[in-house]
Parts: sequence; structure tokens; C-alpha cells
Amino acid sequence: MDYRGGYQGAQKEFSETVVEIKRISKKTKGGNTIRFSALVVVGDKKGKVAVGLSKAPDVASAIHKAIDQAKRRMIKVPIKGTTLPYSVNEKFSAAKILLRPAPKGSGIIAGGPMRVVLDAAGVRDAVGKILGTKNKASNVYATLKALKTIAKMDDKKSSMKGGKK
Repeated sequence: MDYRGGYQGAQKEFSETVVEIKRISKKTKGGNTIRFSALVVVGDKKGKVAVGLSKAPDVASAIHKAIDQAKRRMIKVPIKGTTLPYSVNEKFSAAKILLRPAPKGSGIIAGGPMRVVLDAAGVRDAVGKILGTKNKASNVYATLKALKTIAKMDDKKSSMKGGKK
């Protein structure tokens, strides 16, 4: 069964990108048990993004479960024009990333997992650098954490403006 056929047609408001699929093998008394792990980024390209990581006996089920998990954990990302409002350094586990705003028209200058998250969030211009591990899951979660930090910074700034009026 092709998961892209009917499933994505019903939920067209979100773009779903599969970042990584891993084969997991477990030794049991009766032999090896094989499962699959899927890392999926879901976003509406208008400021909402989420990540899902799920396991299942087959690839299609793992992707469906990851998409459903991601849709339950959406976060709102502040976007200033086509870029990010602030520069941020963030660390998640062994992953260290750097995110900066970029001039209009420069595009997303970032590594694979970071690029996918920024694109799904709707950021068109940004500069990013992955400094720590090459683990895709850690880098995706670090990017999501950086976007949450930017959202908190934006909330603080808007609340300060509201208090001065």
C-alpha cells in the first residue's frame, strides 16, 4: 500500500517529509524480530511545525504513526517576513546548532535535517549550521528546540511592548 496515495490527499493542509527510516532488529528466542523506525517532519509552511518519531512492524505503519504523533505536537514559529526574527544557539543531547536570520532571497542555507524543519515551518531565508553530531533525529529535535526558544523570545518581546502602551 502506498502511503502517499489516499492518506495525504485527505490531509492536504500539512506537508509531510520523511527524514529517516531505520531498520531495527531484536534478538528473540524464536529468531530476529524486525521493525522499522520513521522520523517525520510535518508543517503547514505558515509557521506551524512538528516532529514525529515512531516504530512499527512495517514502514508504512511507522510513517503513519509518526505523522499522527507529529500532528498532536504542533508548535507555532514566529516568522518575520520570510526569515527568523532572532539568532539562536541551541543544544539538544549531543547536537549543537546555530540558526540566524538571512536577507530576503538568500534561501535556506542549512544542512539536511535542519533544512527540512525550516522548510516545513515556512521559513524561506535562514542560515543554519550543525556543529555537533551527525545524528538526524538529534539535529531535528535541536532545530525544533531552537524554534521554540525563538518563539519564547518573541513572546517576551511582544509582552514587553504590550506593557508599555
